[in-house]
Amino acid sequence: MSPPSERRAAPRGRYLATLALAALGIVYGDIGTSPLYAIRESFYGTHGIAVTPGNVLGVLSLVFWSLILVVTIKYHVVIIRADNKGEGGVLALMALVNGSRLARGLSPRRIMIVLGIFGSALLYADGALTPAISVLSAVEGLEIATPALASWIIPVTLGILIGLFLLQSRGTAKIGALFGPVMLVWFATLGVLGLSEILRQPGVLAAMSPSYAVRFFAADFGRGFIVLGAVFLVVTGGEALYADLGHFGHRAIQIAWFSSALPCLLLNYFGQGALLLRDPATAENPFYHLAPSWALYPLIALATAATIIASQAVISGAFSLTRQAVQLSYSPRLRIEHTSSREIGQIYVPSVNWGLMILTCALVLGFRTSSNIAGAYGVALSALMLITTLMFYVMCREVWGWSIPRAALVVGLFLLMDVPFFAANMLKIRYGGWVPLAIAAGLFTLMITWKRGREILAKRMLEKTVPLKMLLADLAAEPPIRVPGTAVFMYGSADGTPPALVHNLAHNKVLHEKIVFLTVVTEDIPHVRSKERVTVKRFGKGFHSVVARYGFMEDPDIDDVLAACRVQALDIRIEGTTFFLGRETLVASDRPGMAQWRESLFAFMSRNAMRATAFFKIPANQVFEVGAQVEL
Repeated sequence: MSPPSERRAAPRGRYLATLALAALGIVYGDIGTSPLYAIRESFYGTHGIAVTPGNVLGVLSLVFWSLILVVTIKYHVVIIRADNKGEGGVLALMALVNGSRLARGLSPRRIMIVLGIFGSALLYADGALTPAISVLSAVEGLEIATPALASWIIPVTLGILIGLFLLQSRGTAKIGALFGPVMLVWFATLGVLGLSEILRQPGVLAAMSPSYAVRFFAADFGRGFIVLGAVFLVVTGGEALYADLGHFGHRAIQIAWFSSALPCLLLNYFGQGALLLRDPATAENPFYHLAPSWALYPLIALATAATIIASQAVISGAFSLTRQAVQLSYSPRLRIEHTSSREIGQIYVPSVNWGLMILTCALVLGFRTSSNIAGAYGVALSALMLITTLMFYVMCREVWGWSIPRAALVVGLFLLMDVPFFAANMLKIRYGGWVPLAIAAGLFTLMITWKRGREILAKRMLEKTVPLKMLLADLAAEPPIRVPGTAVFMYGSADGTPPALVHNLAHNKVLHEKIVFLTVVTEDIPHVRSKERVTVKRFGKGFHSVVARYGFMEDPDIDDVLAACRVQALDIRIEGTTFFLGRETLVASDRPGMAQWRESLFAFMSRNAMRATAFFKIPANQVFEVGAQVEL
């Protein structure tokens, strides 16, 4: 397997152990809380099957091989190496594919873009579902401990979730240090609870043989297919380890999985199976029935802490995904706040935070129980896993240069797992599975509308753009009055003359002594090296072109750009500079491009986008905006 061309220096020793502990807290929160509900959903509720030895061993065999084949082999051995300069996730993979030969039209590039955008929209849907099902399933332990507390489950769950979202603006720098140790205690508890029951019923370990899964399906294929939707719940969170690749690196993520997460999860699942073999009546909630009565309340508290950590990881992932979407022009500019002066990855996006809070609370109120949410959970992630596999095929062919037989063999093995899981989860659509798909479809529409709208707007602006050579020739023929100072004109293209300059010259009849055309470009890589950040080009007569390049994991900053210009002998002091920005009023029209309803939607999104002055950190009192009306 051909590794990516550039990798970071591998962490070692104590630092690697620290990273692995942190990864245990952040990466494996989601998959680590699946024992709260995964086995229960196979044997309890609307689609629960009979608790017989054959069924229990068959389901456990499916659980075991799902964790081995999907999470361990697919993600930890293969997919984790498909990184974009160290960054993972569906948008990073899409950017990697777009930066390959696809950009020259040798493959279906548009299909990859659509898959990548829809995959990211599915992640947002998961960002609302995961906190809802995780926290609700933990708090439901109160009903097992004291049935009289059943009426408190919804209020307590909502209180915890609202508190979690309210704390986001303060950042996770302080409490984040506790994530790893708390999750280590959680996984150890999972292992101990499961092992204690396995020792009483060691025959349950026979389920490691795939023959039990085969027999389970052979006995009743339709029943087995339905149960597959519940079994999938044990691998939800597998995509998180790929998305968090840039934060920890593949070695730390793998160490955390093989040393703690995987063995403890397997012990707990087999322990729940052993309990069901001994006492089928515990199917109502086999996880909490593993614990002795004296340990129930401490276990509920620990489970709640674990689910809060799992929810925090998903929320933080949504913030990171939003920054990528903004930088890659799939989202309007949004206010992004850094909550840590040391960790650039710790950010807070208010609009996304409040949107997720409303969605999550609505899901809890709408579904009422974690079993009901489980009916919707998995649909988004099974679709996302399938999308990742399809994009991986194109990536290993176009970027790694694999032969068709080699790529087809590896991806074909993945599809043997992904397609049945996806099909089984599609059966959940009528039971609530349509909810995450509806959320994802709405977000997908917004993202592609914004991207397409920006392309159309750029085309319309280009129609009105005066070629730079023509402008310089006109200025040489009829020199305008030059006034002291520097004018920076921000424009999306480095090839033409910013309309704001033409309007300013036409109305004010003057030009500054130093004119700078500034274009900010986002590359299909997560980070741009500092020496490649800024390119300066001189045209004479005081005119300069500056192109600032950023990766999709970086935030543009005008101070950094001007400092880089000074290194290249273009002295621009922000104190004496006027920044000219175009401010377009968009009007829907019947011109070719998009449907009018989408043009109206794009215009609405543009009006509510964060202003460029704030996004690029430009002092507001040094900005001169030039308005223009543009028909889309």
